[in-house]
Amino acid sequence: MHPMKKTLSATIAFAAACAASVAAPSGGIEPGLQARTFRNITLAEALDRAVAMKIKNVQACGGQKISPENDEKFDHNMSEAAKAAVRALFETRGLKLASYGVVTGKNEDDWRKIFAFAREMGLLDIATEPMPEDMPLVAKLSDETGVNVAIHNHPPPARCHDPEAALAAARPYGKNIGLCADTGHWARSGHDPAATLRKAGGRIISLHLKDLTERGVKTAHDMPWGTGASDAALQILELRRQGFRGIVYMEYECVVPQKQLDAETAACADWFRRAIVASDDDLRAGRVLPAGYVDEKNVGLEWAGKRGSKSERWPAPQPLFAADLSNADMKPGAWEYQDGILSAKGGGDIWTKESYGDFALNLDFRCEEKSNSGVFLRCSDIVDWLHSAIEVQILQGDTPSDKGLAGAICDIAAPSRQVDIEPGRWYHFTIIAQGRKIQVAIDGERVINIDLSQWKEAGENPDGTKNKFRKAYAGMSKEGRIGLQYHRHPPVFFRNLVVERIEAATEKK
Repeated sequence: MHPMKKTLSATIAFAAACAASVAAPSGGIEPGLQARTFRNITLAEALDRAVAMKIKNVQACGGQKISPENDEKFDHNMSEAAKAAVRALFETRGLKLASYGVVTGKNEDDWRKIFAFAREMGLLDIATEPMPEDMPLVAKLSDETGVNVAIHNHPPPARCHDPEAALAAARPYGKNIGLCADTGHWARSGHDPAATLRKAGGRIISLHLKDLTERGVKTAHDMPWGTGASDAALQILELRRQGFRGIVYMEYECVVPQKQLDAETAACADWFRRAIVASDDDLRAGRVLPAGYVDEKNVGLEWAGKRGSKSERWPAPQPLFAADLSNADMKPGAWEYQDGILSAKGGGDIWTKESYGDFALNLDFRCEEKSNSGVFLRCSDIVDWLHSAIEVQILQGDTPSDKGLAGAICDIAAPSRQVDIEPGRWYHFTIIAQGRKIQVAIDGERVINIDLSQWKEAGENPDGTKNKFRKAYAGMSKEGRIGLQYHRHPPVFFRNLVVERIEAATEKK
């Protein structure tokens, strides 16, 4: 192990921001999957996703094709053969068909079919939006069958969009009649999800938990849990406070490419597993985030002040490079995307055509043995990049200088510790440039937190060591292009490259 200078305060602060510090019991809060999340594929394929995400409970939705081999669709009117096929799908995967919805009877006969089907299939509950005049029948059938009723809330003009209306429908009956609290639709309707869960305490049977880009906007789209504007962590904290014991279903409303959907739902599952055992303090402070995400309010951006009043907490990031590399500046054929992975084919570096000032950049990188590359920031001259760009080092292996290790600002600043980069494994970079402040995190651990204004002399670092640059870093451009280095070494691969412009820093005079 290479000897390293320790910056414990920075490391501890960042680690606390990205991991639960003290474990707390889950309290019986279980993860579930609303199969409608994967409505563009079959139920069987959706169940395979649940297995991959280690989710045991599934809420099926009507109209989803059963499997690639079975064209019949799931609902309460399925044939006996289809029911048997569905049971087999769940049994062979070790999953529980826990619920069905959102389903609403058209008449008394239809309601009776729904409840009989639910009892036959062993469901815990149905999620539904009954008409007020149907509630006595629904409650009666629930009592007779032992199947709970969870009243769901779609946005306006749905009759139960107002949580008070849903609660009013449930209150005259026993605890077998409650809510399927769709916190995403509450957020779209302008309600605070955590506060509304508190209001509904004691009447929640299940949830469709969601985290959205923004509140009060009907077209707001889903984000991985813990990264949106719906405060998913506070929702979990409120459920814990209530002593809720039940299933929290994952449901994505927005339509995105399948690979993106698989990645984001996996991020939700990852977040949930850590959120339910996180401390109350970490949930309250928003310190629990899915792998690869960093919340700027927790990573030392104290100098930033507040973000713009119209800026969501986690607006949808923009790809750094287009899939066809049409927004890239490079030699023809020098780089290519294949299956979402960007790699160099030889012939030089790749640069954005756009310039960036203050930004947050996220990307994954994978090295081979002895790979060497880098991420260039704010380059003002891509011909003379060595003396006009800030380089964040990517390196597999050791190096004589701490300032050349992975995560270092090359020849300028060493990372707080050496992160050993294993060949073939993906690592995540978060790079934040704001004013003269540069921060770098590897897999959620901040390893660089520097103020370039301290580099006042060309060729010399503040600690007295020499560097190779003929320009003082305090005078480096505050805006420029972002680039990836081709270093003529074994290749480095990149994926999930996204960039977000952030509010400019207010520098001290």
